[in-house]
Amino acid sequence: MFDSVLVANRGEIAVRVFRTLRRLGVRSVAVHTDADALARHVREADEALRIPSYLDIEAVIAAARDSGAPAVHPGYGFLAENPAFARACAEAGLVFIGPPAAAIETMGDKIRAKRTVAEAGVPVVPGRDEPGLSDAELKAAALEIGLPVLLKPSAGGGGKGMRLVRDAADLPEAIASARREARGSFGDDTLLAERFVENPRHIEIQVFADGHGNVIHLGERECSLQRRHQKIIEEAPSPLLDEAARERMGAAAVAAARAVGYAGAGTVEYIISADHPDEFFFMEMNTRLQVEHPVTEMVTGLDLVELQLRVAAGEPLPLTRDDVRMDGHSIEARVYAEDPARGFLPTGGRVLALAEPEGARVDSGLDAGTGIGGSYDPMLAKVIVHGPGRAEALRRLDRALASYTLLGVPTNVAFLRSLVRHPSVVSGDLDTGLVERALDDLMSGMSVPPEVFAAAALERMLALETGDDPWEIPDGWRPGAHAWTPWIITPSGGDPVEVRVQGRAAAARVAIGTAPPVTASLSRPFTLTYAGRTTSFQAARDGDTLWLGRDGHAWALSEHVRAEAGAASAGTGDGVLRSPMPGTILAVKAAEGERVAQGQPLVVVEAMKMEHAVTAPLAGVVAKLPVRAGAQVALDAVLAVIEEE
Repeated sequence: MFDSVLVANRGEIAVRVFRTLRRLGVRSVAVHTDADALARHVREADEALRIPSYLDIEAVIAAARDSGAPAVHPGYGFLAENPAFARACAEAGLVFIGPPAAAIETMGDKIRAKRTVAEAGVPVVPGRDEPGLSDAELKAAALEIGLPVLLKPSAGGGGKGMRLVRDAADLPEAIASARREARGSFGDDTLLAERFVENPRHIEIQVFADGHGNVIHLGERECSLQRRHQKIIEEAPSPLLDEAARERMGAAAVAAARAVGYAGAGTVEYIISADHPDEFFFMEMNTRLQVEHPVTEMVTGLDLVELQLRVAAGEPLPLTRDDVRMDGHSIEARVYAEDPARGFLPTGGRVLALAEPEGARVDSGLDAGTGIGGSYDPMLAKVIVHGPGRAEALRRLDRALASYTLLGVPTNVAFLRSLVRHPSVVSGDLDTGLVERALDDLMSGMSVPPEVFAAAALERMLALETGDDPWEIPDGWRPGAHAWTPWIITPSGGDPVEVRVQGRAAAARVAIGTAPPVTASLSRPFTLTYAGRTTSFQAARDGDTLWLGRDGHAWALSEHVRAEAGAASAGTGDGVLRSPMPGTILAVKAAEGERVAQGQPLVVVEAMKMEHAVTAPLAGVVAKLPVRAGAQVALDAVLAVIEEE
């Protein structure tokens, strides 16, 4: 076993690898950029060294040498599947805790990967995968395969550059846009075309190989619950497979690993039609540890990082396939800094308060004060549960998410709760299009409840009541009775709502919008009684924004008191364009004083290689345009103001 290991990564995966290193008594070395100097993974390592970028191969190699670490664990993402990095480690005399560079290279090229595994007898999706297909050849290939087809970049994964085409008329633009995104994400715009499997399920097999000729599989994971072709909930075992199907797919995965001389941890991903579960097709092989590896750990009792370390150190696998036992059911939910109400666009901010659930495994790189920007993947943490059966595991995951509180950064936690309770998820009737089809139902419970607006208004009243000057309290006092004090409460991304308060925070009547008033009171710590129901919130304030959290939900609310009552709409400008995500201004397509039409694109914002055009909400004149190309903007930053003529 190694005496020290450098982890060439950040966030939750670095923290997770450190956990195993500590248990084994192995010294841990972290690397970090300037932006991550105070990050949790830096503090939890035994030693940390600065590098300019997590993608800088020379800097990572130099850090390993300077620290004296003989081995490098790449985690996932960044350099984990970069064959040049694996070779550079070998040339520097370092052990790369992963497969040989040749295996990474073969499986990293989807065209070569399909051909290699097909020769090994692994079923592949029908399609055309010759290198260098022109636009015209791709179009002809798509029509030959038969629509619908899936266009995929050869050089990368994660859903970037993928386009589903159902109509031949859409092929030219789909090919062009897929090439642009593939070129921007991977530096290679080579595309392949595959038959699109209707009602597809995404099931993957965990494989392990050592340097002594042993290759085994550790069962499957179901990863069909996705948005934008990226997984959000994974589980083991799959509710679809029986033991015979599991062994057929496992044997094919082992054959795929042997075909490339694999070593270490890897995942062979399959696509299966929910309508024909007896057929499975190879999709790709991930030559690294997967984000969802904890569910396999929970049902097998194995530490996959420890197995990686031992295999990389030259030890044989300590078990055979016959030794692997699947115990119970495990489910993982990925917590993302994203806003489901805005098409899952990435968000950002600073973690003001964090309460992680007890009774569940949480793999996280977060703590209070952590800043979340647009430079890295928006995944923040993973919540993993285990139960004797699938139904109990789903219930435990729902309870764990309900007790997860993160204030300061909009996340998908409440959406995940809605998803795990959806009838199709509960019944196991899954496919990769379920989230998109059920999105309206899943979002139906995401509106801000009236008691949250009441709590925000009463919090302002309570804060002012603790001041020294009673005449500054906006309680509308007059002889005989308290008058109504109107507040405007605006949830992030939502419309302003007028909340009228009569009395003081400890004993008030509150009217939300046009609804009749109800009795309410607020006390510290943040406990609200509203219409006879008492509720406690987690609360944090960030300048003019109050964050409230409860049951997995988190609401960001800004408020102000108005001198005169009036319509709630007076507190906002309908022509204000705000950034839907933190990112960089790629283009400004208008100028101050210019007349614009409703729906006209005005500003293009980019984050995580994803572009979003922000359009004019109404026709009018650009009154303000405070941004310029190249500027960094925060979530909800004002991009432009349009005034009606």
